[in-house]
Amino acid sequence: MTPSSAPAAGPAGRPLHIGMAGAGLSCAVIARELAEQGHRCTLFEKRPHVAGNCHTERDEKSQVMVHIYGPHIFHTDDDEVWALVNRYMRFMPFVNRVKATARGQVFSLPINLHTINQFFGKTFSPAEAEAFITQEQADTSIADPQSFEEQALRFIGRELYETFFRGYTLKQWEVDPKRLPAAILKRLPVRFNYNDNYFFHKHQGMPENGYTEMVEKMLDHPNIEVKLGTPLAPDALAEFDHVFWSGPVDGFYGYDLGRLPYRTLDFQRSEAEGDVQGCAVMNYCDEAVPFTRITEHKHFSPWETHAASVCYTEFSRSCGEADIPYYPVHLTEGDDLLKAYQARAAAEPGVTFVGRLGTYRYMDMDVTIRAALDTARAFLAKH
Repeated sequence: MTPSSAPAAGPAGRPLHIGMAGAGLSCAVIARELAEQGHRCTLFEKRPHVAGNCHTERDEKSQVMVHIYGPHIFHTDDDEVWALVNRYMRFMPFVNRVKATARGQVFSLPINLHTINQFFGKTFSPAEAEAFITQEQADTSIADPQSFEEQALRFIGRELYETFFRGYTLKQWEVDPKRLPAAILKRLPVRFNYNDNYFFHKHQGMPENGYTEMVEKMLDHPNIEVKLGTPLAPDALAEFDHVFWSGPVDGFYGYDLGRLPYRTLDFQRSEAEGDVQGCAVMNYCDEAVPFTRITEHKHFSPWETHAASVCYTEFSRSCGEADIPYYPVHLTEGDDLLKAYQARAAAEPGVTFVGRLGTYRYMDMDVTIRAALDTARAFLAKH
């Protein structure tokens, strides 16, 4: 018997029947790992497609591959995760070179030597730029930054912070940057060279035929059943030997303690001929501009050629009951409501909470996959 078909022992020596809420990356990875060890997995997905918020589909008119819920760019240093996604879909090279419109000019992000020289009207060398930022711009009186704003002031100074981050952050979170944790800004590097690659991971790319086809292949296994347009009701948990829940952790409990705060996104879609903005992502940093960025989706597939274009203008707002939650909101003053839900979830028998919504934390796709792999392997080790 091959490893992919050998059943793992469950109660009374039988394979387990696993229920899963959601068919995004977390549950897809876990389901495949468990299915290959002989367990039967049933995934319930309330939307009409798999892949969650990284769902992609081709626009019928332009044939552009559109990231329906906003752009998802894969980047990782995890060799195993990179090998896993390439098992189901070939990843093509893609470098995210973000531009930013601010104060009537277009700059390069993340802040790099070109940005610094352009903004300050200088011709600094790398060493000169680093000395200028660290010694003349940065607020070195802030020894231990606790907030987003303190983190920015400590490392890049007030001028760069107020130009590129303050207005954008206010639009994205609708919260004063003084109340946001410093960790949010730690993901945005400053470079004292002309490297304008937004990410620094060794593996970067896009799935050749989109994320949805990749996840569909991941779920293509005789031990996996997917029920689209069908949510998993909490009162149906008893039907399964174990449940992996990738929906909102507060939703599992019927929001009985209150709703955890999320940000959601609205997209104003537009179509045009030709090249609209010349890049995949253009941030709009001025607070007076109501949207945060415009994404031009054909640039996410640079190996393809399209005469027409599809753009999304992105607006961020507080998530309502009927909205799709995107980003969990963490504040510097603590999360008492979250702690209460997490305490209940940790003690929940027969249920494992996974993914961005189940654990209430923002995770890039590679981190999501790594967490799912680790969760699946820990579960198999116990069964």
